[in-house]
Amino acid sequence: MTDNIVSIEDITVVFDGFKAVNGLSLNVRHNELRVVIGPNGAGKTTLLDIICGKTKPRQGRVMFKGTDLTRLEEHQIVRLGVARKFQTPSVYEDLSVRENFEVSLPEGRSVWGSLLFRRDATVAKRIAEVASWVFLDSVLRTKAKHLSHGQKQWLEIGMMLIQDPALLLLDEPVAGMSHKEREQTAELLKRIARGKSIVVIEHDMEFVRSIAHTVTVMHQGSVLCEGSIDEVQRNQRVIEVYLGA
Repeated sequence: MTDNIVSIEDITVVFDGFKAVNGLSLNVRHNELRVVIGPNGAGKTTLLDIICGKTKPRQGRVMFKGTDLTRLEEHQIVRLGVARKFQTPSVYEDLSVRENFEVSLPEGRSVWGSLLFRRDATVAKRIAEVASWVFLDSVLRTKAKHLSHGQKQWLEIGMMLIQDPALLLLDEPVAGMSHKEREQTAELLKRIARGKSIVVIEHDMEFVRSIAHTVTVMHQGSVLCEGSIDEVQRNQRVIEVYLGA
């Protein structure tokens, strides 16, 4: 079995004649925490859009567990085990933290599942475990609209985790967080990566240094450089186009 959970092969995406992604190829390994960085317009968010099926490429394929994701719809990709978090937290503001977790459970997402859903001991245990992981076990009865911005970010990550995906895609997960919340999020992602693969888009280089197994630098829709954070920060081309002298 390949060590890669997802292989992106020669992907090109064109928007109105502009190549947002240009012949992009990269692999993400099982249980790897990969961070993708690069200047605005480098194609980072489009990369996540391609993996989750939101954007269809002009050419290339995305292989995940032996399946080409470019041939599937978004809901089919979710069912295969890919979860996506966007920059702005997307939670149910008028539901409690517990209720947000409940509606995210796989068994409650279909019509029949929602009709037959029961708050049994198994459900309670799963919610308690995930809530503890994402630092929300003390606010399970609190409505999401009363959470801080950082807590809403954690809630959405928890809503992904409760679905037990194999691959998580996170777009700037610490944007707007306090320093303490960023530290806690770093610890959370490192724990998650012991059993799942994570792709993170991020601009906060201190945060990147604290979490990344491998860093991919994108520029003009292609991979400019890959390696450890130290290797990337020493790369002269990366310095010129992104980090600055």
